[in-house]
Amino acid sequence: MRVAVLLGGTSEERKVSLASGRAVVEALRSRGHSVVAVDPAFGAIPGNEEDHYLGGAVGPAPPEIDDLRAMGLVALGNALAELPAVRDADVAFIALHGGDGENGRVQALLDVGGVPYTGSGFIGSAIAFDKRLSKELLVQAGVPTPAWAPRGQAPGSTLGSLGLPLVVKPSCGGSTVGLTIVRQAEELGAAIGLAGRYDTDALCEAFIAGRELTVAVLDGQPLPAVEIFPGNEIYDYESKYTPGMSRYETPAALDEDESDLLAELAVRAYHALRQESFSRIDFRRDEAGTFWCLEANSVPGLTATSLVPKAAAAAGIEFPELCERIAAAAVAAGSKSEARS
Repeated sequence: MRVAVLLGGTSEERKVSLASGRAVVEALRSRGHSVVAVDPAFGAIPGNEEDHYLGGAVGPAPPEIDDLRAMGLVALGNALAELPAVRDADVAFIALHGGDGENGRVQALLDVGGVPYTGSGFIGSAIAFDKRLSKELLVQAGVPTPAWAPRGQAPGSTLGSLGLPLVVKPSCGGSTVGLTIVRQAEELGAAIGLAGRYDTDALCEAFIAGRELTVAVLDGQPLPAVEIFPGNEIYDYESKYTPGMSRYETPAALDEDESDLLAELAVRAYHALRQESFSRIDFRRDEAGTFWCLEANSVPGLTATSLVPKAAAAAGIEFPELCERIAAAAVAAGSKSEARS
């Protein structure tokens, strides 16, 4: 296959995307495929510059928005599908996290250009990226999700309806960027301000204490659940992307009934949120044994510490095979727009 791996981009998850993209490039090349790395902010990356461009660790904290702007990154343009490296590829492998790479815009542009691509279509991508909309659809599908405050509700009312502690995060975003656990009433204003740096809608939801679990769904089938033991109180950006800081158990230590229920809820969420190809569904299990769905990730991380590769390995699918399988399925399906016409 000729594969264009889309990575980098202009969101606060740029470094994570570069790490995911680098891993995918190496995996697909190890399987004998012709691969070019493409950053929508810059264009195709020459092979002799890949080591420099894609090198470096993710780091313990996301880049500042002002720092990204200072790099001279350009916003996603309508010419993406016309870039020769993308137009001439058999498939675009989307390894873009956050922003335009995960909110459906890249997917819509590739649809217009007739370029097959991995992951969910533009509708499923947009739904999963918007946590408020996702929660409404999860409730309709009978998937438990933490209670949340209506859009625009006054902070005082939010505290009254949800109590403490509560979670404040951008409604649209990922990698826990801009997320705060609020334990004291006086912390709420600052938490809303931080979330507001990344999205105009700050989502406030009840904090669920308990076990951290995630289920990857591949072509509609659940992979073994992963339990996360984060280095910090929650599985935050630092815990996610600092090698060795968190511990993982795959498959998670659940009895058969619990494991079946968690898998069933993950698949139900996958379909309710219009996910395709592969997606990762995150949960918390409280002390009473209830599984609470936090969100779906339509472009989950594929870094050295990421969860989908761990789940796939537990199912006997090594990382290069996983990437090849995802890319080949997208080629077979054709462009999402053609598939739906």
